[in-house]
Amino acid sequence: MAVLHTNGSSFDKVINQDIPVLVDFWAPWCGPCRMVSPIVDEIADEVTSAKVGKINVDEQEELAMQFGVMSIPTLIVFKNGKVDKQAVGGRPKADIVAMLK
Repeated sequence: MAVLHTNGSSFDKVINQDIPVLVDFWAPWCGPCRMVSPIVDEIADEVTSAKVGKINVDEQEELAMQFGVMSIPTLIVFKNGKVDKQAVGGRPKADIVAMLK
C-alpha cells in the first residue's frame, strides 16, 4: 500500500482506522529523516496489517505541535485514532515494524 501524504484536513480520517497507522513526521532538510524515509516506504509496501502516513512538519506545523513533535524524525503509531507508541530519531526497520505489533 502506498504511503499516505496527509495534512490537517485529512489527518483525522487517516488515523481513525481499525488497523494501526504509522505516521512519520519529517522534513526534507533533515538528514535522519532522509535515512528513515525509504524504510517507512518499504514498510508501507510490505505490511498489509497497517497503514502508513507521512507529515511534512514544515508544511503542517499545527499537526506537529498538536502531537508535541520537537525533534524529527518522529514516528507515531495510532490505534483507533489515539497515540499508541512513539519514537524519535532514526530506527532500524525491525524496530519500526515492531512498533506496529
